Amino acid sequence: MSEAGTPSRLAALRAAASRIGTTLDEDTTCAELTREVAGQVGGAAAVLRLGRRAGSRYEAVVGNSALLPGLPWAEEVARRAGGTVGSGLGHPVAGHAGHVLCVPVIAGGRCYGALVGARETAAFTAAEAEVLAFLTEHAASHVRHAREHDAVSAIVGKLQRALLSEPGRPHPNLDVATRYLPVGQSTLIGGDWCETVRLHFGRTLLVVGDVMGHGLEAAVDMTAYRSALRYIASADLPPHRVLRQLDALAAGEPERRPATCLIAQVDPNRGQVTFASAGHLPPAITDERGHTSLLPVPVGPPLGTGLGGYEPATCRLDPSQTLVLFTDGLVERRGEDIDHSLGRLAGVRFRPASPVEDVLDTVLARLDARHAEDDVAVLAARLRDRGAHPDGSAP
Repeated sequence: MSEAGTPSRLAALRAAASRIGTTLDEDTTCAELTREVAGQVGGAAAVLRLGRRAGSRYEAVVGNSALLPGLPWAEEVARRAGGTVGSGLGHPVAGHAGHVLCVPVIAGGRCYGALVGARETAAFTAAEAEVLAFLTEHAASHVRHAREHDAVSAIVGKLQRALLSEPGRPHPNLDVATRYLPVGQSTLIGGDWCETVRLHFGRTLLVVGDVMGHGLEAAVDMTAYRSALRYIASADLPPHRVLRQLDALAAGEPERRPATCLIAQVDPNRGQVTFASAGHLPPAITDERGHTSLLPVPVGPPLGTGLGGYEPATCRLDPSQTLVLFTDGLVERRGEDIDHSLGRLAGVRFRPASPVEDVLDTVLARLDARHAEDDVAVLAARLRDRGAHPDGSAP
């Protein structure tokens, strides 16, 4: 049995491999690979990646970079390996009197680049070549997964821009602002959304919804709910009947994910708003002093259950008040009771007569929404004072 094959050596290699590919980030994987290689055989280690938009260069360098061979040699080794990937995993290729070792990074029949190791004096042994080949093969599978993940993320990002179109324009008698914040730094999106729909006689329908889950499937279901809402709302039904029809449509599609939804029909001429909720958190309202309270709205089952049972709730609304509709990512925190979470929102204070954009900025900042544990969609709306200019200022 070779030195690399002894039980103790295999255990050490498995331990080293476990420290490579700890994330779905390709840069991190390459850095972990070169760090482990340098720790195993000494000298300098670097990765040359193919298929990158930037020009070729050594990356994730550990040790003395002056020991590394010229880029053309390493590129030629990597590209030659890429042309023969059909024959199996690329074997280590030694050069420069054995003081340099180049191992193609190959996974799934594709060459992603090469690991390059170099030492000043001692040539690499066959056992060391086996170690580098083993670690590189392990890293290659993670590089492949990272690139596939990035490709899917890019597709979903484009889908986000296509699906998360701006809400429709409300009537001029209503000031509306919306925000959507995806969780963390990910480009992947969930099913959170906002919508506004113009109705007859100066009324506007305000909507927030949240489809279960994240990513592509949730985004597709979100746009299905959103499109259905626009179609149903064109019949000018009261909010609870809009939810009833949305629920029936979703229940008829077994693969459609359930969703929560809150609808507010604002009627400026009557100075009132009518709500209906499908498993959603209640709306908030701010008064002329900048104080916040939660409005009681009967909560029916989430959309997609086919159970129906939605009820309307109506309250007065005047230009000194601001409605805030939101998804649960704004307030919910892991391990925290939902009543306490909603209480934090009710404790937010605003400057009296703050523009709706400022109301959103304030609530997002006070609740630290940029570090939320779920996607956040939030909408603020206020009746426009009939005596005010379109920008909200006094005449």
